[in-house]
Amino acid sequence: MPLRPALSCALLVTATVMGPSADHQPGAAKAPVLGWRMVPVLAVNGLQFKDLNKNARLDPYEDWREPTEKRVNDLVGQMTLEEKAGFMVSPTLPMGPEGALVEKTESLDGAFGRSMQLGTSDAVIAKHIRQFIVRVNTPPRTMATWLNRVQEVAERSRLGIPAFFVTNPRNHLGSAGIVGIDEAGAGFSQWPGTLGLAATRDAALVEEFAQIAAQEYVSVGLRGAYHPQADLATEPRWARISGTLGEDADLASDMLRAMVRGFQGATLGPTSVALIVKHFPGGGPAIEGQDSHFAYGKYDVYPGGNFDYHVRPFKAAIDAGAAVIMPYYSIPQGITKEQVGNAFNREIITDLLRGTLGFTGVVNSDSGVTTNMVWGVEDLTVEQRYRKAIEAGTDIFSNDSTPEYVVNLVRKGEVPESRIDESVRRMLRIRFALGIFENPYADPEHAVRTVNNAEFRKKALTAQRKSIVVLANGKNILPLKAGTKVYLEGVDPGAVAADGLIAVATPAEADVCLVRLTRAGRPGEAGGRGRGAGGGAGGLNTGGVPIDLTFSAEALARLRPLMEIKPTVTVVYMDRPYVIPEIARDSAALVAHFGVTDQALLDVVTGAFAPVGRMPFELPSSMEAVRAQKEDVPHDSPNPLFAFGHGLTYPARTPR
Repeated sequence: MPLRPALSCALLVTATVMGPSADHQPGAAKAPVLGWRMVPVLAVNGLQFKDLNKNARLDPYEDWREPTEKRVNDLVGQMTLEEKAGFMVSPTLPMGPEGALVEKTESLDGAFGRSMQLGTSDAVIAKHIRQFIVRVNTPPRTMATWLNRVQEVAERSRLGIPAFFVTNPRNHLGSAGIVGIDEAGAGFSQWPGTLGLAATRDAALVEEFAQIAAQEYVSVGLRGAYHPQADLATEPRWARISGTLGEDADLASDMLRAMVRGFQGATLGPTSVALIVKHFPGGGPAIEGQDSHFAYGKYDVYPGGNFDYHVRPFKAAIDAGAAVIMPYYSIPQGITKEQVGNAFNREIITDLLRGTLGFTGVVNSDSGVTTNMVWGVEDLTVEQRYRKAIEAGTDIFSNDSTPEYVVNLVRKGEVPESRIDESVRRMLRIRFALGIFENPYADPEHAVRTVNNAEFRKKALTAQRKSIVVLANGKNILPLKAGTKVYLEGVDPGAVAADGLIAVATPAEADVCLVRLTRAGRPGEAGGRGRGAGGGAGGLNTGGVPIDLTFSAEALARLRPLMEIKPTVTVVYMDRPYVIPEIARDSAALVAHFGVTDQALLDVVTGAFAPVGRMPFELPSSMEAVRAQKEDVPHDSPNPLFAFGHGLTYPARTPR
């Protein structure tokens, strides 16, 4: 049924149009379910169509029977320059209490510097913007209700073009809600981090994860995803490794293909989420691990001559049908003649991405490339940066809200309007394919039933279990037997009884100590289930100080007395490859995870579930070894503590 509340003033209008052509007779195309609230509906030969431009006749772009290219060309032909320019920016949209629209426009200081936060009507009606980043975390009903209200505003506009909402990841344990990197999941089903998905080595499971995440996104109205990361974790110090699929190009490529299949389907359609794969051509080889959000980390470097290796996962994603590619801020040092950030680099976007790799979709810049992360174009004005990026092949600017720069460039004759049309056509092809012109609305009650339902939670728990890696198991202390007395730090004592363990109050009473540990936190501190990207070693902003991947002396000092008293099973959250030789040496057993619940962990350490995870990167033996590695080369740590692919197992115990 159409989603029309009682307040809707939608009308059913009989269109006075010529009859459909022979290949468009009723039944030639399956009628989609229409969703409308603010526009009339046209009846043509027993079929219904939304009159998005309110002219009482059926235009080709409104006719769901027409080929996509015809619809795209018709709509572009009706759009003003200002409406086209609005397509080329993608700001963050604010939400009011309980899903209310925010209509106040104000200047705010944010993660990407000072920017204008637009009120909804200013953004949608005055500036004609149609892509928005959704960063808020709300219950599913609230999110669906809010995004529907934004769609109502869009539907009232001159051409009735729907909004397109994108999000950073929401389905991974360990997320910390870092703006521009991930969003804490709130009520979404919680799976291991992407490193954990790679550790499962199970492409079918990863595809199922993506299918489930897509169902959750679509149910609340989210149709685009600022993920997955196709970057390779070849530089252990880089803070964004937690969002990758590890250091190996073949493994990452397999997982990326599965993600594209799961999120997008065989082709884009009404149940798809369009992926924005990032960060082309690979942000992993960051100079000394410093991130290119900051000037001291603005270069990606290739001392091993391994540039092509980092492009391979993107090729896999493109071949699988990825809809959108996002370039990173970095300058690829020594790779291109012009040393500018990737969003401004014609050799990277037009020559390599579009020419060599054959990508025909949308290029979506990372946030803040015109105002903050302006590497190589620092001396240009904001308007000149827009021009350079557009000429390089960039189609849309994340976290920007200033389409007037695009209008000015065209009016002055510095950028032809035909170039803007190219970008708008690319975006419209995706949005027509997704079906949002027919029905952009979400059903809040369906969202409540879908997001984090019992079936999804069960499947996510299985994935968590499969992602856990047993690194060492001295004297076969694992699996812990039923009745074992366990002293816990970082694990909920209430969780152990179901697995037959007995929680005790002190190490002296215990047979074994079980400790969950993060690099940044003491044993037992909040965050023991995982922290966000780079949270364990200084985050993204290091101030340019050399990055240390060893554990703090304080954390080790708290852990060592436990090890001296009783055999200790140490469980380490690996959001990047940490240097832990002392922990490995002194632990009775060592377990790595990438974001799991206590339940999943206990199921593995007690043998209720046999461990199968394998490391998605190698663990270096020292900081000297880290510094000896080449930023762009995988598997090159001298004498690694644990090699890529390492992982122990043991049989699952017989169920009680």
